[in-house]
Amino acid sequence: MSLVRGAAPETLRVRAEMLARARRFFAERGVLEVETPALSPAAPSDPALDSVAAEVASVGGTHYLHTSPEFAMKRLLADGVGDVYQICRVFRDGEIGRWHQPEFTLVEWYRLGFDDEALMDEVEAFVRAVSGGEPARWPARRVTYRDAFLDALGVDPLTRPRDVEQRLAARGIDVPPGLDDDALLDLAFVAAVAPAWPRDAWTFVYDYPASQAALARIKPGDPAVAARFELFAGTVELANAFAELTDAAEQRRRFEADQAERRRRGLPVRPIDEAFLDALERGLPECAGVALGFDRLVAVALGLSSVAETVSFAHE
Repeated sequence: MSLVRGAAPETLRVRAEMLARARRFFAERGVLEVETPALSPAAPSDPALDSVAAEVASVGGTHYLHTSPEFAMKRLLADGVGDVYQICRVFRDGEIGRWHQPEFTLVEWYRLGFDDEALMDEVEAFVRAVSGGEPARWPARRVTYRDAFLDALGVDPLTRPRDVEQRLAARGIDVPPGLDDDALLDLAFVAAVAPAWPRDAWTFVYDYPASQAALARIKPGDPAVAARFELFAGTVELANAFAELTDAAEQRRRFEADQAERRRRGLPVRPIDEAFLDALERGLPECAGVALGFDRLVAVALGLSSVAETVSFAHE
């Protein structure tokens, strides 16, 4: 892999202006900018994430570059720091392509007392304020995960996920054998659900299946759903957000389930973040948080075709 020149000079100027707008947005709301370490002795357990390992002899051997500053920022919340945000480079292995680079800029923030609905309002305000131009005037639509599938495929993903396979086959979309329900739904979402959306709109998808909660609280109901939403610009995923799980025992259970799934898939099993679990034990205040891909937002704002065109140098 090599580094090549990426963004044009004018793009870099617009990018800098957008970063300044982002910081003004948070300053006007009294949200504190923080910095947390990029290196950690622990790594996320999520089977969909592959951390980058680094040998750091001076602090005790193998560490991992963060895939998100989430765990460290929540430790600050547990220590009483209050509303916080961070703009930082993060690192994920196994990801390179039109909308992926192994390192990219993430904007992540946490708001005390917010639920997922209140945070949706703020995320919409953020992308309008920061993107500028035509995207700032796009309509914003909100649709539940269930309704998105019903609209596109006529299938209820919460109660009949396996029916999705037949609908995909009818459209000539190949389904690899052995996919579990969530992997099947992920395939259908990318291949058939999102492509039906308007290209010039912000789309919020919320109330994901409880099995896809990750670090979100579960909303009671039948069936139960996760207090989670994602934001898309057209069909490009920009942000992933949760009303945050505050139960340390439940979080440990989810981490252990992830580790078991990693073993089943033959993936590396790395140390979980015990300091983060200790912070949950001390007490994480009720809050909601979001991670937003800044490079993708720059690409959307300028009508660029890839994130490689938004950064000074890109990996290829």
